[in-house]
Amino acid sequence: MKIIVCIKQVPVRDSQLRPDAGGHWIQEGDLSFEINEPDAYALEEALQLKEKQGGEVIALCAGPERASQTIREALAKGADRALHIEDDRVSSWDTLGLARLLAKAAAPEKPDLILTGLQSDDLGYGQTGVVLAELMGLPHATIIMNVEPESNGIKVKRELEDGWFQNVWMPLPALLTIQSGATRLRYATLMGIKRAKTKEVKKVQPAAVAGAPAVRLERIYLPEKSKRTQIFDGSPQEAAAQLVEKLRFEARVI
Repeated sequence: MKIIVCIKQVPVRDSQLRPDAGGHWIQEGDLSFEINEPDAYALEEALQLKEKQGGEVIALCAGPERASQTIREALAKGADRALHIEDDRVSSWDTLGLARLLAKAAAPEKPDLILTGLQSDDLGYGQTGVVLAELMGLPHATIIMNVEPESNGIKVKRELEDGWFQNVWMPLPALLTIQSGATRLRYATLMGIKRAKTKEVKKVQPAAVAGAPAVRLERIYLPEKSKRTQIFDGSPQEAAAQLVEKLRFEARVI
């Protein structure tokens, strides 16, 4: 089974983020980066399927030169080779444009299965996987907790609301978006890190994406901090009821 895993490099969690001079993205000069956590779970699912079925796991990443660090991490954990769409403009692509880049790189490989994380930790659109499936004409399923290979396809377990799950049989080739926490992530071994240095990383030229972006970030800014005091009149019971209403419908914390 040939499996492509789409991975993304994102700023390390808890980083101090500041808008850039133009207010269209964040300042990246002093940030550290890591693999997008949902994509790490997609990679782990692919590696487990390879251990069960054999085959090949290919990491696919679109990003600037620094993304090679994240690609090497995927190779150290067990991916066999990688495709790197090296492009400094990836942060400015909308979901459709990025999916077109990934589709052009993935199509020649003719994979049996494409896995992505459920969403990215930076933008969190949760759309790239399903748009990629549509562009490539693949059946897809989202929020996948488990994948079991079968002789004529795969059986997947989807997470639904309120603790419910759905089991679905799917033909191959297909695309799945993997839920975070579905499995336990592995660490790269010392031997894996050494082997990663010898594995192939193929540079893929960015494709020309026709048309204007469907979505554009107009401005990124830090939320304004403000303090306000409100006194509730009436009896303690009436004041408590007003407080609950504010917390529920305005603050939305209960």
